[in-house]
Amino acid sequence: MSNDGDESLELICLLDNVQGLVDALACVRWKRQQDAICELSEHGVVIMVEEWSCLQARVYFRKELFRTYVYQADVRPRFGVSLGLLVDSLSTFTSSTGTTALEFRYPGPDMQLLLKLIDANETCMYAEIRTRIPDTIPRDFSVEDDSAVTPQSFAVKSAALKEAIDDLEWPGSSIQLSLCPDPPSVIFRGEGHGDLQIDFLYNAQGDLFIAFQCSHPTSYKYKYKFLKATTANIPAHILKDNRGSKLTISSSGLLKVQHLIPVRLTAAQQQQMDTGTNQQQSRVSYIEFYVMPEEENDQDMH
Repeated sequence: MSNDGDESLELICLLDNVQGLVDALACVRWKRQQDAICELSEHGVVIMVEEWSCLQARVYFRKELFRTYVYQADVRPRFGVSLGLLVDSLSTFTSSTGTTALEFRYPGPDMQLLLKLIDANETCMYAEIRTRIPDTIPRDFSVEDDSAVTPQSFAVKSAALKEAIDDLEWPGSSIQLSLCPDPPSVIFRGEGHGDLQIDFLYNAQGDLFIAFQCSHPTSYKYKYKFLKATTANIPAHILKDNRGSKLTISSSGLLKVQHLIPVRLTAAQQQQMDTGTNQQQSRVSYIEFYVMPEEENDQDMH
């Protein structure tokens, strides 16, 4: 994978399962024209998408998900790219068969992102994706905004969460998300053209909840279009896998929605992995959405 020009490259890596990256990026593609910012580091690749500082999504592809990952930049490179172009370009490589991996190189001679794959039939596929200097730096959201206050959180099956949010489109309004410690429950409520309330009742023996942490009543409203974006584009096979989604609300009402996206290998790729190491735990991509609450919200339930 190395040659004389590699010293000038900030990242050279090989990815076995391109479909896993496509699946993860599809989750954050909520409209046709979107700009994304890619950040490279010694820990892996982060791809960020933002909407008016009210909605932000981050896809984390850790270096453990790559077959090889050579990072040699002094300062973390950050570049802008069309998300649609990136997904469409990566999708063209997913049909290749065999055990070969997709090679990523950055930057090219004109600051491009370079993609190259030579499949089992010695057929070479090559793409150059134009990048740009980002206009803005993405906001650094965090639900850990007050160390004295533990964020309220719960985790449920991803399919159940998506189904509930899809149903909430009917009222045509903002959605009030409430957590209550007694009885332990999560309530989604919309009031608009019609009224709709969906209750998730916590039962430690049930299979809906994976976790529930609520010390005091908490309630905030969120714009429906932003809430829907957190689940709308999760691929069907990911929902079927149903690893779960975790929702966390900070003391200021910032909502964090986290999904785990499994990155599967083909049977041939699985055989190539070192059976002496536990690689399965690392074959998960993390996706995080951050949704700002509406300004008129009151934290306390009434």
